[in-house]
Amino acid sequence: MNVKNAELVSRKDAATPRGVGVMCNFYAARAENAELWDVEGRRFIDFAAGIAVCNTGHRHPKIIAAVREQLDHFTHTCYQVVPYESYVSLAEKIVKRAPGNFAKKATFFTTGAEAVENAVKIARAATGRPAVIAFAGGFHGRTLMGMALTGKVAPYKLGFGPFPSDVYHAPYPNALHGVTTADALKAIESLFKADVDPKRVAAIIFEPVQGEGGFCPAPTDFVQGLRKICDTHGILLIADEVQTGFARTGKLFAMEHHGVAPDLMTIAKSLAGGMPLSGVVGRAELMDAAAPGGLGGTYAGNPLAVAAAHAVLDVIDEEKLCERATKLGDKLKAKLNALKAEVPQITEVRGPGAMIAVELCKPGTTEPDADFTKRVQAAALERGLILLVCGVYSNVVRFLFPLTTPDNVFDEALAIIAESLKEAVGVAA
Repeated sequence: MNVKNAELVSRKDAATPRGVGVMCNFYAARAENAELWDVEGRRFIDFAAGIAVCNTGHRHPKIIAAVREQLDHFTHTCYQVVPYESYVSLAEKIVKRAPGNFAKKATFFTTGAEAVENAVKIARAATGRPAVIAFAGGFHGRTLMGMALTGKVAPYKLGFGPFPSDVYHAPYPNALHGVTTADALKAIESLFKADVDPKRVAAIIFEPVQGEGGFCPAPTDFVQGLRKICDTHGILLIADEVQTGFARTGKLFAMEHHGVAPDLMTIAKSLAGGMPLSGVVGRAELMDAAAPGGLGGTYAGNPLAVAAAHAVLDVIDEEKLCERATKLGDKLKAKLNALKAEVPQITEVRGPGAMIAVELCKPGTTEPDADFTKRVQAAALERGLILLVCGVYSNVVRFLFPLTTPDNVFDEALAIIAESLKEAVGVAA
């Protein structure tokens, strides 16, 4: 490819809207496992993985082979018109492995936002109730219902209202910033007193580890408390596992850390290793609540993506990626914690498995330092490491490396992280 990054930036600005924010000013030409090369041949280590889409790495050979084989048969029929066995067998695999010792069913869509929208549809159909409770800091997609559920205004909601009604928000536990489990659960009870009758609430939706909100893990007593509230009032519990699923947290699904089963669960991102596929899995009687034709989509459960998902599940098992997630995550956390003496902005290192984040605040405080965080991200990118920032105050660096990252590449990335943090300290000083 004989094109330059600067030329592509100019073409992008002329042809695509500014509302599609683009982080990098270079353009991908090829990628392999945890590495990516731009159109000018520069190499990067990818610790974003397409925002947690490539847990199995870029272009895993088993996934490529599965998609190639499906290409030789057919690429599309629309499952609702002419079905295919691979969709059914994938649903069988998912329901077998999803949390919960009860009969389950699964259905597939294309995007995480679609999965969330359909989980809400199913909950409303099953309960006959309209309202949904979500949490501050949560992210559930960019559709109108997804934005309504999302607990972060900028940039997701700016200028896009009005949003669907009967959506309510409660605080999410965050010990660092003074929100306890008791506070969060009490706030839900306060909603029942001040804003919405619990008999009108169809579902409570939450992320077991908030993604955009800053990689904040839900405490087990909070998850168990949500389950108790739902059981008391006949409300359905929806776990949004779009980002946490498929070995990212050291378990196939993050809910496995808590010994509590949701009624419905949304899945996407790493489900198909780079192909667009999402789904909802849940209690069989709930999943059957919608009438025929009420669920689906033209591309929902695309056969190429379904073939990739079968291969993803095989790779996770064969390469023991749940165990590797914990091993790599522990190594990263140890490195970050060891840097605290030299980098006083490191306020908290957190996250289960390989869903790790570092929160950066002004030294000696819990006041978010977004500028310092941006400097760390920029310094890493200059050294060839792609990192993502998140958090309500944009002061959290999240690490979403492929779980298949080779040890030598991982060690190289750790060195860049250390150098970038120290450089940012020097600038701050």
